[in-house]
Amino acid sequence: MTTPTTQTHPVDHELIEAAAHIARTRCRGDNHTMAAAARARDGRIITAVNAYHFTGGPCAELVLIGAAAAQGAYELDTVVAVGDRDRGVVPPCGRCRQVLLDYFPALEVIVGKDDGIRTVRISDLLPETYVWADHQLEAE
Repeated sequence: MTTPTTQTHPVDHELIEAAAHIARTRCRGDNHTMAAAARARDGRIITAVNAYHFTGGPCAELVLIGAAAAQGAYELDTVVAVGDRDRGVVPPCGRCRQVLLDYFPALEVIVGKDDGIRTVRISDLLPETYVWADHQLEAE
């Protein structure tokens, strides 16, 4: 039996605190329960919250992609999501993992709990992944 060899990277604690601050101060009620923060390639921190709705709604990580683009940050290096009510770091859901991989194949994601907080590549969260761009037909 083999075990996965996920390589970890340094943890950006400032990014976790930025997301935690947004979760504490901006998440209210059932509509906004998760916050996300990303470090852009230029060093800026961009934050966002989810927009829950019973018909489905974008997770904080997906809102973050749009917020980053609106601020001219098209390259993100690291992302983290934090739950409201002091739930701490929450890993991205399957849909967010796929979207984050497609937008930022080299992205690092902060995951884990308490003393187990670590930073891993998005591709480590999706072993044997489907890469959308690899399956597009070339335009003639």
